[in-house]
Amino acid sequence: MKLYGFPASPNTWKVRALAAYLKTPLELELVDLSKGAQRSPTYLAINPTGRTPTLIDGDFSLWESNAILQYLTAKSASPLWPNDAQSRADVSRWQFWQLAHWSAEACAPLIFQRLVKKFVNLGPPDETELAKGTECFNKEAAMLNAHLAKQKYLVGGALTIADFAAAAPLFYAKQAEMPLGPYANLRSWFERVAALPCWSETAPQLPAAA
Repeated sequence: MKLYGFPASPNTWKVRALAAYLKTPLELELVDLSKGAQRSPTYLAINPTGRTPTLIDGDFSLWESNAILQYLTAKSASPLWPNDAQSRADVSRWQFWQLAHWSAEACAPLIFQRLVKKFVNLGPPDETELAKGTECFNKEAAMLNAHLAKQKYLVGGALTIADFAAAAPLFYAKQAEMPLGPYANLRSWFERVAALPCWSETAPQLPAAA
């Protein structure tokens, strides 16, 4: 299988980390977002959304990182994607939340303003966007922290792909100055997930700031 992606992106990183965890061979084909490679005709023929990552398995093409997580675990019959309907719905619920709220509204704005803009020379952070992102981060982090007071992982007591999805953006928490301090349960959960060797095995080399 081949993964078209940008290693520093949390969405690409979480897929590569999961593949490493599952010991699923995955060839990386670089799509350099910093150079606009995602808008090239060649890549758009593979993924018309112009986003990364995209998985190619034979003649099957799949985009959307959370769908790729589900596909990889289903192929390997991994307990990270449980078999019963309620557990799968619960995992999917957290993946949908991660995509729509945790990443899009809370983590991604802080990563973009404080980290991405620095690397691609887009000027200083927008304080209005930072304030909005920080407010969203605290709202979602408080909810997640309360949830994790009752259990070790997002879905009960065992690791699932929901944890891979939600943990990925937090690897940039320091650079993005995410306010994790008040959320002890969230921090403990992230430490458990981040300690899996698959994350360090697939860790990206960040480019130099522009």
